[in-house]
Amino acid sequence: MAAALSQAYSADIIAAASKVRWLVLDVDGVLTDGRLYYGNLGEELKAFNIQDGLGIKLLQKAGIGVAIITGRSSALVDRRAQELGIAPVVQGREDKLTALQELQTQQPMALDEIAYIGDDLPDLAVIRRVGLGITPANGRPQIAAHARLQTVAAGGHGAVREVADLLLMAQGHSALFDAYL
Repeated sequence: MAAALSQAYSADIIAAASKVRWLVLDVDGVLTDGRLYYGNLGEELKAFNIQDGLGIKLLQKAGIGVAIITGRSSALVDRRAQELGIAPVVQGREDKLTALQELQTQQPMALDEIAYIGDDLPDLAVIRRVGLGITPANGRPQIAAHARLQTVAAGGHGAVREVADLLLMAQGHSALFDAYL
């Protein structure tokens, strides 16, 4: 596993990933593909990736906290977060850096122990500050220019799982995969 990890990521990324104690996620464009679906009756639909969900659960088993900060508010996000045991969840916050700073007063999170995945301009301030700023393959070019890592997978298509696997392997938790082999 270590050889595969060092072939896929630079030593700098592996070192940053080994320090992460919290993964903080945007939703639209990260946990989803960024598209919003509206039904004729006004209902909103979002598609979440089941592999991302398992990655989140594996991180939690390894003792890595997972939180959400999103600019929109949606009952669907609350539902998905509850299903996965994600807490805290902060919705309706365009100023994500201030939201993260507020989370830091509630949860012990040093900036260099946080990985954050975001795809668009509201995520930029956080991506610049945390220990491991990440954007998915579909992240805006302005964000990718400042992120330390851009995933191969797009948001809603396994980007979160890709990061979860990186964090788990960098921290020596690859044995969590063995239960499924």
